[in-house]
Amino acid sequence: MPRTDQPVSSMPGQSGDGFAAPDSGTDLRGVSQLIINAVAGVTDIVEDMHRNIATPSSLIGRAPAGRTRGISGLVYRSVRGVTRGVGTLLDVALSQLAPLLPSQPFSARREALLSALNGVLGDYLLADNNPLAIPMRLRRGGKPVDLDRGALAQRFADCNGRVLVMVHGLCMNDLQWLREGHDHGAALADEFDYTALYLNYNSGRHISCNGREFAATLEQLVDSWPVPVTELVIVGHSMGGLITRAAFHYAGQAGQRWPTLVPKLVFLGSPHHGAPLERAGNKANLLIAISPYSAPLTRLGAIRSSGIRDLRFGNLLDEDWQDVDGDHKHDPRQLVPLPAAVACYAVAATKGKQAGSRLPGDGLVPVHSALGQHKDSALSLPIPEAQQAIVYATDHFGLLSSKEVYQQLLSWLKPAGRS
Repeated sequence: MPRTDQPVSSMPGQSGDGFAAPDSGTDLRGVSQLIINAVAGVTDIVEDMHRNIATPSSLIGRAPAGRTRGISGLVYRSVRGVTRGVGTLLDVALSQLAPLLPSQPFSARREALLSALNGVLGDYLLADNNPLAIPMRLRRGGKPVDLDRGALAQRFADCNGRVLVMVHGLCMNDLQWLREGHDHGAALADEFDYTALYLNYNSGRHISCNGREFAATLEQLVDSWPVPVTELVIVGHSMGGLITRAAFHYAGQAGQRWPTLVPKLVFLGSPHHGAPLERAGNKANLLIAISPYSAPLTRLGAIRSSGIRDLRFGNLLDEDWQDVDGDHKHDPRQLVPLPAAVACYAVAATKGKQAGSRLPGDGLVPVHSALGQHKDSALSLPIPEAQQAIVYATDHFGLLSSKEVYQQLLSWLKPAGRS
């Protein structure tokens, strides 16, 4: 897998209602590329299974290497060649046709599907220059925020120096902060006079790559904000909390100033020490690889983005995944402390209905991981107990609409001196 830490530069159009207007031609090109790559991938799997069955071997052990030979090999090579040729012709034709096709009306459903696709395949999309790869943007109401000072002054003419940034999680997007009629960001902005902005990003990229780009985005934001930024508060849900921690790390390396403007940082269900579902998927893939007859199917199990793989242990840095076996079983992480001089808060959700010594998690993230607790004290995050909260009978996504979570946010983020 090539490293995909370069930001996506494509800028979507705008519809009359202020939402980003999807481009029909771009979508068609992206989908056609996915189909061509899928056909090529299935061809590889079928050929490998054909070779392994045709080659005498034990039921358990390493699969034989190489391609099939003779007529069979010629057939598979022909399928690949035709597929590549068709893909190239389709891409050229659709790139010429794209400007002539009308933009689609904005669809929250399309945004959700695209976000889910990026969460699962986002690194592949970026490596293939697929136009479906989501570029990192700060957005407001689905519309990208232009970080030019003049554009910001025009759009946020009545702003003050208090900015709130909301960071979504894996396979999600900025619009999904609105759940069951409630949006934590919008409600907090109304209550405490923040300007709420929402990060939208390709959650299939490595957390470190997204964190580095998020840091640069925040630096550009505070440099271009129409008035001096006096307070920058960040709320991260799930993976969004990890990306924010990575952003602080890389901002420190780059000598950026935005971290000095952050008094408070809130994590909502962030898997600081990983999520068991990714580990379970990795173990299943290792079991499938035991037999040479089933080993080719591990390619299907390996269709997990870099972002998902990072959630196995909660990787934050390049060093956590570079030169590391993709199917590693042991925690490879470097120690990343919480940002200094920032009050950090953590909310964990549990499906359990009452307090207990062994609380179940929220369906995706264990309680101890969300609170930053680890059996190795060196890896535990020192979040004071008064700055932790557990919400009961709530799942991972219920954190976004929970009234109890919102009341906790109000308590934690209340400006000093306000009753």
